[in-house]
Amino acid sequence: MLPAKSLWKPVLQKWITGRVRRFRMVPSIPPFPSKLDSLGLYLHVPFCKSLCPFCPYNRVAYEKSSFERYLTAVLQEIDIHAPHLRSAEFSSLYIGGGTPTVDLTGLMRIISHLRSSLDFRGDICIELHPAHMDEDDLASLKEAGVTMLSVGVESTTDELLQRIGRNHSGKEALDALGRARRVGFDTINADLMFALPDQTVDQWRHDVLAVLDQGVDQLSTYPMFTFPYSDHGREVRARSVQRPRDSTIRAMLRFTDQECIDRGFDRCAVWSWNRPNTGKFSSITRHRYLGFGPSAATMDGDHFYVNTFDVDAYADCLPAHRPVALAMEVDTRLEMAYWLYWRVYELFVPAAEFDRLFGPEESLDSRFGTLFSTARAAGMAEKTSDGYVISPAGAYWIHRLQNEYSLNYINRLWGTCRRDPWPAKAVL
Repeated sequence: MLPAKSLWKPVLQKWITGRVRRFRMVPSIPPFPSKLDSLGLYLHVPFCKSLCPFCPYNRVAYEKSSFERYLTAVLQEIDIHAPHLRSAEFSSLYIGGGTPTVDLTGLMRIISHLRSSLDFRGDICIELHPAHMDEDDLASLKEAGVTMLSVGVESTTDELLQRIGRNHSGKEALDALGRARRVGFDTINADLMFALPDQTVDQWRHDVLAVLDQGVDQLSTYPMFTFPYSDHGREVRARSVQRPRDSTIRAMLRFTDQECIDRGFDRCAVWSWNRPNTGKFSSITRHRYLGFGPSAATMDGDHFYVNTFDVDAYADCLPAHRPVALAMEVDTRLEMAYWLYWRVYELFVPAAEFDRLFGPEESLDSRFGTLFSTARAAGMAEKTSDGYVISPAGAYWIHRLQNEYSLNYINRLWGTCRRDPWPAKAVL
């Protein structure tokens, strides 16, 4: 078996680079979604009471009047789509931000409207900030049908939390996890950030142990990326995504993997571990999804498009027009690549699902056999009767690929849309 690193630059990188295409997104309004089997829903709530400087996501400071405009517009956007979704089957609703519960009464109205307008009955997954998780809020979320939580702990070390601009302490975050566990949800995920500025491996170990000791069902970990358009990125004048040191990443991930496995968790994605027989919390792995709200994206199998990021522009165009800022067509090859990317991220590529989605005339090996042959030779993947399993070594190199390619795509699209509510184009 050849070592993974020896194949990375001369073979695997060449294979991928040779297949990377430039995609051009332009102002256009795609047809309403037509591939409606197991469609995920996404709701973006772009408001926060405190803006974290490292956060790359679309968010603005909370003001009651601005939120009211947003609320009216979201309900209108749902209403525009409702007549076209009568036959749709929805797998889940994911609510992200921002801080989705910054105005809990408004959020409850949106959830209720989605249920009544789209006859939605699936799982509801929501991102939470530890400072907005008192017992009454959690009870209201459970009553509204929320089944899965993801809590942005980020760190339990106060010094690090202050350094990255968080407005809660480590104790407050751990207490919030405890309250959520007592209220009772199907899955409680905790997010932790690693390779923070000057963070030591010992501090990381402390964070992981503290969170796991709270009895969470899933642990998701992320390195700190420096996006050029984020507040932190502008501060350090970064020109591209800066990847943390390999040695730090490897040590932190190695400890996390071993500790989670020792506690009976399974690795369910590149940076995530969960308990067996519990629902997996994930924001980004739905194959087809429909997004509502400023900056929400939609991938319906025929088109990929994104709403305007600007809250006022979003509200102004509704209900007369859909708030789509940029769009592009998705051909079969691109949809296959998109599906493959997220299955590899989840560390298992199921052949049967590929056949179901793309038809009996296609096969996983005929489309991606060269890639998997290279990955197997490098010790990054193993073929099974059901598909392909990604190895721990492969998981690390997937992390590297995300830094090399996909985050640059995000930089181009999100950076463009943050600068202009209605961009002329974005080249990815």
